[in-house]
Amino acid sequence: MPVFNWVALKPSQIDGTVFTELNDEKVLQELDMSDFEEQFKTKAQGPGLDISALKTKATQKAPSKVTLMESNRAKNLAITLRKGGCSMQDICTAIETYDQQALSLDFLELLLRFLPTEYERTLIGKFEREQQPPEELSDEDQFMIRFSKIPRLAERMNVMIFLGNFNDTAQLLMPQLNAIIAASMSLKSSSKLRNILEIVLAFGNYMNSSKRGAAYGFRLQSLDALLEMKSTDRKQTLLHYLVRVITEKYPELTGFHTELHFLDKAGTVSLDSVLQDVRSLQQGMELTRKEFMRQDDSPVLKDFLKVNSEVMEKLQADSKTAKEAYESAVEYFGENPKTSPPTTFFPMFMRFIRAYKKAEQDIELWKKQEAAAKEAESGSPGSEDQPELPIQKVRRQQMDMIAELKKKQMVKEPLIYEGKDGAIEDIISALKTVPFTARTGKRSSRLFCDVSFNEESPL
Repeated sequence: MPVFNWVALKPSQIDGTVFTELNDEKVLQELDMSDFEEQFKTKAQGPGLDISALKTKATQKAPSKVTLMESNRAKNLAITLRKGGCSMQDICTAIETYDQQALSLDFLELLLRFLPTEYERTLIGKFEREQQPPEELSDEDQFMIRFSKIPRLAERMNVMIFLGNFNDTAQLLMPQLNAIIAASMSLKSSSKLRNILEIVLAFGNYMNSSKRGAAYGFRLQSLDALLEMKSTDRKQTLLHYLVRVITEKYPELTGFHTELHFLDKAGTVSLDSVLQDVRSLQQGMELTRKEFMRQDDSPVLKDFLKVNSEVMEKLQADSKTAKEAYESAVEYFGENPKTSPPTTFFPMFMRFIRAYKKAEQDIELWKKQEAAAKEAESGSPGSEDQPELPIQKVRRQQMDMIAELKKKQMVKEPLIYEGKDGAIEDIISALKTVPFTARTGKRSSRLFCDVSFNEESPL
């Protein structure tokens, strides 16, 4: 028979495929292959094949390997183990000894997804009871058996991740808590800010007394309305007027914003998230203490608790202080802590401070412009020593240009009436004595210019 040129699968490649469900021996028993052999035999073919011998295959299918994990999960575990860069035994040993130098945090977080499930533990127990040879398992299944033997596996891995993240998380949370504390306390303790709000309240009550009646206070968002209210001539806002009043009547309040600290940093803090992170750190610390009590011979856990217990206590104290200071400040200014997070509360003061400084700059600029205008109108002698204003400079340049043009015109076309030495009288005499004709017209330029011309000169 000729050879059928196909691509055959290896015995190890048919696991889980359709071919494990097929029985080709049954087909050979049901069919008479003699006609097929006659039709497709080659010319050099010898005696016919023994069909009965063909029915018993020379090569038997290899038995399927035992699998403890679902195929896709096993593939993902294989990819993760390659990223670790360590042998399977070294990985398990590092977890048992809390060796953070051997395993990176990223690898631990990936490996945490492959904690043995209850079903996998059941299969592992069955495999061990049957005392099957480990060689029948894939590398991933062998790792899973060793992995599952680590005592308190989930707790150990969570502790290792907590140990690796603790310092970075603590250094990130402390400045945020300090900013909330400093900003809240500075707002509540600023006497200058209270006086400015008192002035705003007085002007607001004066404006609303005839229609709405007097108010005992106002919401902080009302500070933005100071920029919306404009004077009758539309040249200044209510905030500009208040700044003028404060500068003239209460100059000690002009630098009120110097009493307020860290408003910009506190305005970017999500206090709820920070407090939740502190609680998560506390839970991790408690888990670490429990692990140390179960395994007090671990130098890694012992050193960590010795160094970072005080850090954790300070974080807890600062989080409590920040929460109390913020809520106290928000309530002090008539706001609700539940509906006014730091990202909303502190920016209201920041906008007011920026607008106040801008109003101060506007007023200073207006004063300079008014002084310059008055000086230009008065024309005082001392104005020569002062720098020229833009309008004065333009006018001076225009006058210089006009004078230059006049000068050039005089050179090109001198006025005839500005002649000297009696030249005008000579020209008039020539016109009286010599009649103007086409002929004399051609020589008029010479006659007008020759001062020695007389009546007897031939034409």
